[in-house]
Amino acid sequence: MNASQYTPEESISSIATALAPAALGIVRTSGKDCIQLLSKVFSRPKALLQAQGNTLVYGWIKDGDSRIDEVMLAVYKAPKSFTGEDMVEIFCHGGPAVVTAIQNLMLKSGFRAANRGEYTFRAFINGKTDLTKAEAVKEIIDSHTDASRSHAVGRLAGSLFEEIDSIKKLIIDTLAAIEVEIEYPEDEETIADSFDRSDLELAQKRLKSLVDSWKSEKLYQDGARVVLAGRTNAGKSSLFNAILKEERAIVSDIEGTTRDWLESWASINGIPVRLFDTAGLRQTDDVIEARGVELTKNLATDADVVLYLIDSTVGPNDDDKKFIQNCTEPLIVVYNKADKNQGGGSLAGNFEQTLSLRVPLAPKSSPENLAPVFFATPSESSSQSPIYISAKTGSGLKDLFAQITKILTEGLSAEREQAGLGSARQKAAVQEALECVEHALQNADDYTLDAVVQDLEDSLDFLGEVTGDVTPDDVLGSIFANFCVGK
Repeated sequence: MNASQYTPEESISSIATALAPAALGIVRTSGKDCIQLLSKVFSRPKALLQAQGNTLVYGWIKDGDSRIDEVMLAVYKAPKSFTGEDMVEIFCHGGPAVVTAIQNLMLKSGFRAANRGEYTFRAFINGKTDLTKAEAVKEIIDSHTDASRSHAVGRLAGSLFEEIDSIKKLIIDTLAAIEVEIEYPEDEETIADSFDRSDLELAQKRLKSLVDSWKSEKLYQDGARVVLAGRTNAGKSSLFNAILKEERAIVSDIEGTTRDWLESWASINGIPVRLFDTAGLRQTDDVIEARGVELTKNLATDADVVLYLIDSTVGPNDDDKKFIQNCTEPLIVVYNKADKNQGGGSLAGNFEQTLSLRVPLAPKSSPENLAPVFFATPSESSSQSPIYISAKTGSGLKDLFAQITKILTEGLSAEREQAGLGSARQKAAVQEALECVEHALQNADDYTLDAVVQDLEDSLDFLGEVTGDVTPDDVLGSIFANFCVGK
């Protein structure tokens, strides 16, 4: 979308629901003449033209004498609508053929097909929303877990806008005080004492908190890659199914059952993760299985967390040690099939072997990014101890999820009452605003007040970019081009 090419009088139409069999489908229209255009293909044109805003009108969509479908029309009058314009939403039966036929009739009747994100763009242009709320709409649509949805809903409700607005007020109040000092130069004071710095220092603190929030918010938006690796028959597919709570992967006692990798979104303590079930690691002459083993190793090198599974009835061997030594990503050792070792069994007999396989961090691993997880016995109550689970019964999964969460959230800011940033664009603008405020505080000690004023005005411009008060057309195009057509 481009603000300079925006034509508010033009009526637009689009299908707002998925083209799949469903109870209901929605065709959305908006624009100055949308009600009048729609009345020409509606069985009760007078009722539609006289309808009040926020009301429903029953009837049929007709193409000449041919009835297309029985519908309910939701009528909204400007400015009390999502876009700030007149709008009508057509609720029809949800068959793809029905919805498509109605949309085609709209286009034939004078509507233009809406562009991606055009409805939300019109809401922004018409002052019905700001950019933080507009971006939150897409966040909600794309969210994978309740936690990520909840974060986006907070921004949609205005939490980020209110925080930015509050910070702007602190800067504006400081700017006003400085302008008074500039206006009355006869008041001789040192620059450092010429205005109260407390508001500016508070703004600096809150801007820094917002910048720090982005890493956490990005995790909940984009998710993390969690790869299940290990030798054949370690129970990777069983754990994959247990985490998803559905039978997605084939489980068999036959070695090499999984030859390719499977992936699916899952929620681990509210964090969205892309979970990968991979081929078992072993030497094989089977070309296809060997390719699967190679893919497993490649996936592990790009993971946020690797869960390395070991069959507790067999215990670890040199291949396990080799994989862990070469793994440069955060890794958790998971002993599976613990339900088969309730009385001690093979795992207890392998304690000496287990202890002998302790390995140091790989030399090229970064300690702050790689959790030091080693082989250890259950008696060691340390965060470095492996996790003992049963994918079959679900025991130990809570501990496993806690360890994954700990690794993924290490170094992130704690849960805050304050809003978090919702996009890289917002983070970049707030970072610039923070640097301007910090520079203003430095200039207040060394330079004239004019230099401080310039820094503060620049910081307000950057904060204006976050909410859309100051936004270049190319930025708007980038934001709304990623929306679906019906939004």
